[in-house]
Amino acid sequence: MSSGIDARLKRIGTGGNHVIVPMDHGITLGPVKGLRDIESTIDAVTRAGADAVLTQKGIAPRVHGNKNGKGYIVHLNASTSIGPDADDKRMTGTIEEAVRAGADAVSFHINVGSDHEPDQITQLSEVTDEADRFGMPVLAMAYARGPGVDSADPEALGHAVRLAEEVGADVVKTGYSGDAESFGHVCESTRLPVVIAGGSKGTDRETLTMVRGAMDAGGAGISMGRSVFQHDDPEAIASGVAAVVHDDASVDEALRRAGLAVEA
Repeated sequence: MSSGIDARLKRIGTGGNHVIVPMDHGITLGPVKGLRDIESTIDAVTRAGADAVLTQKGIAPRVHGNKNGKGYIVHLNASTSIGPDADDKRMTGTIEEAVRAGADAVSFHINVGSDHEPDQITQLSEVTDEADRFGMPVLAMAYARGPGVDSADPEALGHAVRLAEEVGADVVKTGYSGDAESFGHVCESTRLPVVIAGGSKGTDRETLTMVRGAMDAGGAGISMGRSVFQHDDPEAIASGVAAVVHDDASVDEALRRAGLAVEA
């Protein structure tokens, strides 16, 4: 690992763990709740303990000045929910553009098992090669998705995270398998730090229970979008997640510290 990659990884994490809030969903879903006034959301979650936020390159001017000195990741591909195939992610940026946007890292989405997997493997390989020349870390969002693929199957998830390591990523994001025991297999499938996606928005307890399970399994944190930025109180839920990831808090302790309801 180059000194540049190592230095920048420290800007998007704390002690090797990561609380990342992706907010690149404006392309996918449009200007939904939490993204219209993205400046306020970025300010809230970074004050609450998020290590980094993630957007598409065009949102960079709205990020800087509101991220409270935290890290910034530029996402490099996308699709829309109203297009013909949401799994068909297309390139939206380059490493050089991310550098110009002030990024500390880049991210790239790949759907392992989809019809678009071959092209996405090639593109991710090209991204990691170019990123290495710039000393830029790559967060691979490697999901198990496609015809006949169970997106929560630990074997499929383990394959996805290992693919990310094989092609040169530095951190990998994937889905949660549902419990700490099975997710342990996913984490053991790679030497990369593994962070979990948020998935469908649940209750605060469900969200923090999932984060606790991932950490107990050997995970390195979270990269959660809608579960955080569409929350009625993004600052509170980000604080609760950060308590689990960075302070090893229990679910009940994290709920209390964040000022969220402790009831089951």
